[in-house]
Amino acid sequence: MIPEEKILQLLAQPFESAALPLPGRSSGKVREWYSLPDQRRLLVTTDRLSAFDRILAAVPFKGQVLNQLSAWWFEQTRDIVANHMLSLPDPNALLAVEAQPFPVEVVVRGYITGVTGTALWYRYSLGEREIYGYRFPNGLRKNEQLPKPIITPTTKGGPTGHDERLTCREVSEKGWLDEATWNEVQTAALALFRRGQQAAQRAGLILVDTKYEFGRAPDGRVTLIDEVHTPDSSRFWKAEGYAERFAAGQEPENYDKEFIRLAYAEQGYRGDGPVPAMPAALWVAASQRYISIYDLLTGQTFVPGEYPVAPRLSANLKKAGLL
Repeated sequence: MIPEEKILQLLAQPFESAALPLPGRSSGKVREWYSLPDQRRLLVTTDRLSAFDRILAAVPFKGQVLNQLSAWWFEQTRDIVANHMLSLPDPNALLAVEAQPFPVEVVVRGYITGVTGTALWYRYSLGEREIYGYRFPNGLRKNEQLPKPIITPTTKGGPTGHDERLTCREVSEKGWLDEATWNEVQTAALALFRRGQQAAQRAGLILVDTKYEFGRAPDGRVTLIDEVHTPDSSRFWKAEGYAERFAAGQEPENYDKEFIRLAYAEQGYRGDGPVPAMPAALWVAASQRYISIYDLLTGQTFVPGEYPVAPRLSANLKKAGLL
């Protein structure tokens, strides 16, 4: 584990933006991407941390973990569905096939939990029993396992700028995706989730829920894009002690960024209004959490890249002939 003192020092120089001298730059909450010749795309993963659809901070090594962990998962799941990865020219960069993203995020949930506006438990705690087109009985408890994993799709941003909930039927009925493509996506998503559950179990973790993004590759195939089973896109709990904690009404021991959401929720913040200031210790813990889940899932020891990231990134991209 990287010492706390080093992470504290790097909080002053996190990797917040690539700003590469390439045309066609686009930027999301965490990643920046550039269109390249030959139907390729360069994706750069920054240290920006997003929750409640807002950028809250920048956490050292977070971008590297997301990039390298996603690459590991892409290799582990190629037999399930095609993915966009071509190579990793830098710890924070991925060269990919330029797929056309679908306008729907595919969220698979194995438990009823969560504090965000689109989370199952949050909707259930408000008294809703028909959620995402599924009927839930009375008497469920937070963090309870569902009888089987379910798909709860959302739009990407929507008219309000926030993710909007959809039912599985609405995805095709409202024209977000044609029925055949949506069926292919659902089949792949559930298979990916099962594979993720198996790997998490071997690591002593529970894959609680996750978000997948798919697109259409130039060859026409449905393709997995963005990231896979990372602490940003997924919720992980420690398997040991889960049953005892659940029985006692205690929160599971998590290995994702949920503890950050909970810290903000305790301050009454759910994405609206000014973002509260948080202590540096929270971001040190976040950095260590990201690194820890990388080690657990891959069975490898995280090797930190050099900071500041920008000069290293530029040098590696030049070596790869991409700059």
